Amino acid sequence: MARFIIALTIVVVTVITRISCCDVVKLTFPSGFSLGTASASYQVEGAWNVSDKGVNVWDYHTHNRPELISDGRNGDVACNSYYKYQEDVALIKKIGFDFYRFSISWSRVLPTGFANVISEDGLQYYKNLTAELVANGIEPVVTIYHWDHPKVIEDMGGWTNELIVGWFVDYAEILFEALGDSVKRWITINEPDSFCNGGYNGVRKAPAKQIPASIGKYLCGHNVLKAHAKTFRLYDEKFRETQGGEVGIVLPLKAYLPFNASYEEEAETAFQFNCGWMAHPIYHGDYPDVMKTRVALVSEYQGYPWSRLPEFSDEWIAIINGTNDYFGVNHYTSELVYPDPDEEQGIYTYDNGLLTTVDSSWAASASDWLYVNPSGFGYLLRKIRDEYNNPPVWVTENGYSDSGELDDYNRISYYYEYVREMLIAIKRDGCNVEGYAVWSILDNFEWQDGYEKRFGITYVEFDDADTNRTAKLSQTWWTKVLSKRKLQSVPTSTNTRTRLPWKK
Repeated sequence: MARFIIALTIVVVTVITRISCCDVVKLTFPSGFSLGTASASYQVEGAWNVSDKGVNVWDYHTHNRPELISDGRNGDVACNSYYKYQEDVALIKKIGFDFYRFSISWSRVLPTGFANVISEDGLQYYKNLTAELVANGIEPVVTIYHWDHPKVIEDMGGWTNELIVGWFVDYAEILFEALGDSVKRWITINEPDSFCNGGYNGVRKAPAKQIPASIGKYLCGHNVLKAHAKTFRLYDEKFRETQGGEVGIVLPLKAYLPFNASYEEEAETAFQFNCGWMAHPIYHGDYPDVMKTRVALVSEYQGYPWSRLPEFSDEWIAIINGTNDYFGVNHYTSELVYPDPDEEQGIYTYDNGLLTTVDSSWAASASDWLYVNPSGFGYLLRKIRDEYNNPPVWVTENGYSDSGELDDYNRISYYYEYVREMLIAIKRDGCNVEGYAVWSILDNFEWQDGYEKRFGITYVEFDDADTNRTAKLSQTWWTKVLSKRKLQSVPTSTNTRTRLPWKK
């Protein structure tokens, strides 16, 4: 009898497992799941000096430091979306996306950088775009800041000056008042890690200030958290009851995987320095302990009498803690982590004490930082689930770069594999992912890469005055996915992805 019960139990468990696996393999999207696409103001709008728009840091950066852009070009025209927004909305509707994530140019709305002068033309453009989306049944998702703050504010220190917190909140309040009746999902700030590190600790991003020893980077991040939190509190106090929207911040997250089984702790440290830098104060009240300890240690080694990582007062900890209605994630790629061997000789070079590489089996993209490792996406989503009590997650960017192929089989394969991992994380692992955005609806200005790297599911003819759009194969594929609400098979091709040698 006992053997029969055991055997029956095994059969039942096996059947349940098979049902669960079959359910995952169906790869249908859950009921109510939102699928959208995304862009950013400087990358697509153009019209850089139209009406009374002020100069932003990317205008200045590309005009004055063209040698820092791979093709020496700029976003003066970009995709011409300032003039072609109705065409773009029609395209988004035709494909079938549920939402469109776009960002607002601070200097287009506030030409002087401050709330003393509001551009009616600039604000009207975003009112028109929002109304066009709503009229076509597309949800507008608005990013308040996607890297293009006014040059005048940068002249006063930009994100290293704490006064930017108040200026940012003033700017956000104008947008809440103007667009909040239609916009129900707000992103305060996009990818602080990218512009704080690339813009205040190097030259890959505007304003290209090489402030030594990550001091500028950490000051930038410190003020970003304050600006985000104050904006969230403003929405709570003044707009949430009448507008009923949600506010969050978006983080650029890689999947940091242990190089081998011995380096689980190192992978955790990498996660905390990447994700925890911004997320830990929001969800747990302060910077991660490992970050505080390590930055203090390396600062002392470098001769600083204080840690280069700023400290929050108790008042700021209380303001920042709990300021996320959802967890915003931009994810593209993974890295393998291992310890810096120099530390065994007492040499401290990196705050996190780590080095990274990629697996030689991972396929390369056109971007030197993007390697294809779909399993890393699931790994990251489970990390967020476990670290932050399974918050609602919105994947606000995910995509693949190439050189502009119309028959972009590799892009389709990337999307299939990454979205499949996301669906498995949702259905099998219980990750609370509510939305996903394709990056990007159009080829666009790719920051330091200019127009040489293309992420769009729509080809844009940048050398043509009309910036005409042409559908890529991936656009057709996404149209089928959205109509069926289910992943579709990848078209066959003789193409094979480029695989690069092991990266030392």
